[in-house]
Amino acid sequence: MKCFSRYLPYIFRPANTILSSSCHTEADIISTVEFNHTGELLATGDKGGRVVIFQREQESKNQPHRRGEYNVYSTFQSHEPEFDYLKSLEIEEKINKIRWLPQQNAAYFLLSTNDKTVKLWKVSERDKRPEGYNLKDEDGRLRDPSMITSLRVPVLRPMDLMVEATPRRVFANAHTYHINSISVNSDYETYMSADDLRINLWNFEITNQSFNIVDIKPANMEELTEVITAAEFHPHHCNTFVYSSSKGTIRLCDMRTSALCDRHAKFFEEPEDPSNRSFFSEIISSISDVKFSHSGRYIMTRDYLTVKVWDLNMENRPIETYQVHDYLRSKLCSLYENDCIFDKFECVWNGSDSVIMTGSYNNFFRMFDRNTKRDVTLEASRESSKPRAVLKPRKVCVGGKRRKDEISVDSLDFSKKILHTAWHPSENIIAVAATNNLYIFQDKVN
Repeated sequence: MKCFSRYLPYIFRPANTILSSSCHTEADIISTVEFNHTGELLATGDKGGRVVIFQREQESKNQPHRRGEYNVYSTFQSHEPEFDYLKSLEIEEKINKIRWLPQQNAAYFLLSTNDKTVKLWKVSERDKRPEGYNLKDEDGRLRDPSMITSLRVPVLRPMDLMVEATPRRVFANAHTYHINSISVNSDYETYMSADDLRINLWNFEITNQSFNIVDIKPANMEELTEVITAAEFHPHHCNTFVYSSSKGTIRLCDMRTSALCDRHAKFFEEPEDPSNRSFFSEIISSISDVKFSHSGRYIMTRDYLTVKVWDLNMENRPIETYQVHDYLRSKLCSLYENDCIFDKFECVWNGSDSVIMTGSYNNFFRMFDRNTKRDVTLEASRESSKPRAVLKPRKVCVGGKRRKDEISVDSLDFSKKILHTAWHPSENIIAVAATNNLYIFQDKVN
């Protein structure tokens, strides 16, 4: 296992975003990050409804070190702000999630969603244009039929490369509550979308109908005790999926059992330690993200203070628990007052399921090596992102004497938070979203 304190950073600027954190607008804040299945493309979505796709530099003999760099490939407006007149509610354009489909031909396909509507986008390249139409001139205007005296054979002429993003499907009007997750099934014919109380199954070819596969809405809303926080399909078994709840539980469901998966096949929950019980216990136990391992054997969950790894064959407790920022346990009261306690951190596996990454405050992000049980805290900042620099591990001091390279827990900036991260599917390249900045780090090349 290579030491993660030796990462070579690059920094990138999403389109229409200023790198200075003091000048960005709310619309520029990155709200999701996702590599495609090969890792050649990286997509980000922001609160302004934009999707920016970065493409990896091709390797050149002259500059082999540039292989890890990503440059802007395409930018498009995915969602616009809307208004629900029936409920008198504004629907934000913010992109909640992006999911790539495996590439089948020269074009790329991805799903993007805001709170209510999922869209399927096709991203394709064009480097030739047809010329010599009979009924149109070169500007596209219709020609006078009386002036057409001979037939022409249209020809394709080379042109500058143009990347086009076109919406192929719009999946709308199926969610009463805010969509928090979308997940593409391993059959690549269906996907699911989850909101607070329901999960719907869609076919990619059918936009006007979806199947409700989970419904936890009680007959009387006053009896509501939990909401769905995240959901994901199994990477290999198209009939299996999991969803997590605000009560810190995970349910594994099998669609072969019944059309409505109101009864789970497995139920994962860790009994609470009575000695740790506090006013904030229920809030911090809420799961903000759930991810299957690439092998499909494990589930990873992130709550406010920890990351847990569960074996699908053991439901009563996780097999691994990693403390992300346990030093915040004494700060829960102030974190509750400034609403930070409700932040939804995501978590990701590396390509071999041996390392876990998740975010924290002060632009820190954490990595846990499952084999050696070592962990490291790294910082995504402009200062640490000079070309070919080396990221240095950071440490937070809780009390007593503070060493020179440590930062006091009282000095942490809670407005700088890393909620969204992504890991290249096969290489040690990571993407970290810090407010309106996208940082890409790659394993140190000697």
